Amino acid sequence: MSALDETHDPGRISWVDGAALGSDFPVQNLPLGIFSDGKGQRRPGVAIGDFILDLAATGDLLDESWRNDLAQPVLNAWLARGTDDHRALRQRLFEMLTNERYRDDLEMSLIGQSEVRMHLPCLIGDYSDFYVGIHHATNVGKQFRPDNPLLPNYKYLPIGYHGRASSVRASGEPVVRPNGQRKPPDADAPEYGPSRRLDYELELGLWIGRGNDLGQPIPIAEADEHIAGFCLLNDWSARDLQAWEYQPLGPFLAKNFLTSVSPWVVTAEALAPFRRPMPARPEGDPEPLPYLAGDGGSAALGIELEVTLSTEKMRDAGLAPHRLSRGSAAAAMYWSAAQIVTHHASNGCNLQPGDLIGTGTLSTDSDDGLGSLIEISRGGKRPMALPGGETRSFLEDGDEITLKAWCERDGAVRIGFGECVGRVVAALGA
Repeated sequence: MSALDETHDPGRISWVDGAALGSDFPVQNLPLGIFSDGKGQRRPGVAIGDFILDLAATGDLLDESWRNDLAQPVLNAWLARGTDDHRALRQRLFEMLTNERYRDDLEMSLIGQSEVRMHLPCLIGDYSDFYVGIHHATNVGKQFRPDNPLLPNYKYLPIGYHGRASSVRASGEPVVRPNGQRKPPDADAPEYGPSRRLDYELELGLWIGRGNDLGQPIPIAEADEHIAGFCLLNDWSARDLQAWEYQPLGPFLAKNFLTSVSPWVVTAEALAPFRRPMPARPEGDPEPLPYLAGDGGSAALGIELEVTLSTEKMRDAGLAPHRLSRGSAAAAMYWSAAQIVTHHASNGCNLQPGDLIGTGTLSTDSDDGLGSLIEISRGGKRPMALPGGETRSFLEDGDEITLKAWCERDGAVRIGFGECVGRVVAALGA
């Protein structure tokens, strides 16, 4: 687990405009991402205030051994280097961005975030999605199994499935309403057409740094060393397609049409001040099996999460986005990030640098913190009222969902994740 050092000092500020307290990207954050502008190829940058520091343009200010990996169009090679190099780069960037003597050398390498296009930070070899939000699992389970919402294995292992890496996209990608088979409960046979119950899912994503060899598990005490950073993740879901297809093998076409992620890798080092103990398990719940137990798996993430919805009618009327939920990741996750990674590799599965892992939908035990519309609308039975007189049970064409996340506590500088945005457009052929 990353330790606190001078890069977390709340008294230090950057000379870069827009990096003051309250920004998503103060000098205590320094997330990495891949961007392009009108002048060059995709390349790595670090967010600082309202700007991006072009790492490929920093010349001999960075260690020579890092330069090739920090000039690539994806971060896979850099993430593979592991935590020692990640910490060293963070410390060097912190030094340069807080010391005025570097201003003349670096100002020409700063580009406004509004002037660039952000891309996926990694070439994703594999994407897996988990189901560690216990309140979400309970809420959805009650709609299908009122007397027994959680399946017997839920409190013994982190449940997950393998997603589709090819359809993961950076924030801003249009959400094309998927077509597929759907069968209403009272219908004799299924029909094919656009999903009528399109939903979002509020999740966190984990970016894998150093991988493991095939056949070699990752011990729980070492799991954090394999997590390079985090992002926001929206696993768009067609609930009507999902209800018909998921038995017996689980999610398929209802989820693989698009997964959106925020473009910045918020590093494990930046999150060090916001680690906290996992909440105590309710009395009577089983303790984790030994391979998932121990100090390495006991750290929760003190991350606040928020979702807003803006409809086309709301935007035309100049109305502000409507907040759907706000809650804490720590209060939502039954299994920790380290336990997810250890379980994923426990059978010898080889994780690789740049792999993406989703937590699953993160809902709190309050109606104010629900992470999907299937929960908010109680499966469509309780439509939600919106500003301007509209209602929603599920997403309509023109609706835009925005995920946000940030960390804050006394004695530390607030850091943010940026946004993960997606706007629904009509199904092809509709």
